Amino acid sequence: MSQLFRFTSAVRRDPAIEVWMREHPSELGAIAQRWFEVMRDCGDDIRELLHDGHPTVCVGDAAFAYVNSFKAHVNVGFFRGAEIADPEGLLEGSGKFMRHVKLRPERDVDDTALKKLIETAYNDMKWRRNAE
Repeated sequence: MSQLFRFTSAVRRDPAIEVWMREHPSELGAIAQRWFEVMRDCGDDIRELLHDGHPTVCVGDAAFAYVNSFKAHVNVGFFRGAEIADPEGLLEGSGKFMRHVKLRPERDVDDTALKKLIETAYNDMKWRRNAE
């Protein structure tokens, strides 16, 4: 049995995500949009959908990351975050699989480290898909 979280409904560009972005025009929405664009740019095999009310990116049909905006922060989350390298210690959470990075407007994030984390999650999921 696969341990990957799969979405056969994921598409190249989901119009529902554009609606979500327009509905989050605040500073937090801008943060979410910025990092979602980084995720979208990971590769030609990126697909996306709105899952549980938040933008989610997949490698093909296998979910690897998401963004979500809350009252005071944005989460950049990873479906297999507990199993990826995080040398800068950005990840939070204690779930069996998922981890997230909490972003706040008043607190800087190491852009290079977060981009590397997104790239690591993407490559990890690509490897997992190919291994199945």
